[in-house]
Amino acid sequence: MKLDYLDQLESEAIHIMREVAGQFERPALLFSGGKDSITLVHLALKAFRPGKFPFPLVHIDTGHNFQEALDYRDNLAERIGEKLIVRYVEDTIREKKLKEPTGRNATRNGLQTFTLLDTIEEFEFDACIGGARRDEEKARAKERVFSVRDEFGSWDPKRQRPELWNLYNGRIHKGENVRVFPISNWTELDVWNYIRREKIELPSIYFAHDRELIIRDGKLMATAGGVIKPEADDQVVTRRVRFRTVGDISCTAASESVAESLDDVIDEIQATRISERGETRMDDQLSEAAMEDRKKGGYF
Repeated sequence: MKLDYLDQLESEAIHIMREVAGQFERPALLFSGGKDSITLVHLALKAFRPGKFPFPLVHIDTGHNFQEALDYRDNLAERIGEKLIVRYVEDTIREKKLKEPTGRNATRNGLQTFTLLDTIEEFEFDACIGGARRDEEKARAKERVFSVRDEFGSWDPKRQRPELWNLYNGRIHKGENVRVFPISNWTELDVWNYIRREKIELPSIYFAHDRELIIRDGKLMATAGGVIKPEADDQVVTRRVRFRTVGDISCTAASESVAESLDDVIDEIQATRISERGETRMDDQLSEAAMEDRKKGGYF
């Protein structure tokens, strides 16, 4: 039987999931309620049902997440009957006496690393499955499917292992862990086509809706939760928008859109020439190497 390209991507991802289950003792699946991690959960259901997942779902909550994503996260975990572990950046800030960023475009996004590394240590996770894709950003394009991190959670692009013939090496030394990316070879369009084919439900934030926003530095930033407060030179507007990626409110911009259905969203993505992170993620635009610097420090 000849498989189409979505079948091939699905098969590869399920194989990777099962490799994680076979090679590691204490894996976890990083789950935020965003479309990529939702796709991972769907793939895990295909890989392991009717059994239970061989890993919990783990969310590192900045306290500045979109409520639509949080509600979806909780509802999905309850519906499928899998364990959800949530750890809060706010607790880490307090316990470690971290200095929270301040200023015009301050974000807690970078502080997630501290909470993630503490969570890995707390539960002794030896592998964390994430929804990163190589098409998102140039630092992620360098990363292997099995990405080894040292005892400090740091990523060294020079220590990448070869992955020939879909062979993945999960051997690590004590204290190290591996970040695993089953959908590395997918594109944003692949994810949306798969969601449409599999009829996967998503948070409403991914589709066009009217929302109050602040125009800041040419980006449409949400006022949700009072995380971003208008300044003198900011313009507060109501626009019809959707979110291509759902990260921290403080660094995730909306896109003007009329796409109310999966077909509409796919048409929009096919017409664009800029990546989702390139268009909407303020934290990736701090410098040319912003993502790579965060990953070297232990970021997802």
